[in-house]
Amino acid sequence: MKKDRYSFIAVFECDDDGISIYFPDIPGCLPCADTMDEAVKNAREALGLHLWSMEKDGDEIPEPTPITKIHCNENEVPAVIDVFMPPFRDKLNNRFVKKTLSLPAWLADLADRDGVNCSKIFQNALIEYLGVTQ
Repeated sequence: MKKDRYSFIAVFECDDDGISIYFPDIPGCLPCADTMDEAVKNAREALGLHLWSMEKDGDEIPEPTPITKIHCNENEVPAVIDVFMPPFRDKLNNRFVKKTLSLPAWLADLADRDGVNCSKIFQNALIEYLGVTQ
């Protein structure tokens, strides 16, 4: 079941050359950063993108392990990373894809002459035709 808010433990591994981040419950979500502020930001973004992908693929999203059950090495620090999913979903579901369509040459010429944004016209026509509300 999709939720609007998720919280998972991230482990920040601090080394001289930067910070590596992993989520014990989310294999494959492995952001990195140079500073701790950047690490928290990158962890949140990577978690949101990874969870969106899991939702889209129909993968089961696990229950998070409690922070008290996370074991860290000496140079590692656990932190709770919260992510609010609606902005991630909106941004990623509204990405643009290229579609090729054909028009009669005379119509394309008129549109070019008048500076018509055919892409926008097509979007609006599809929204109206499909009865989609924005």
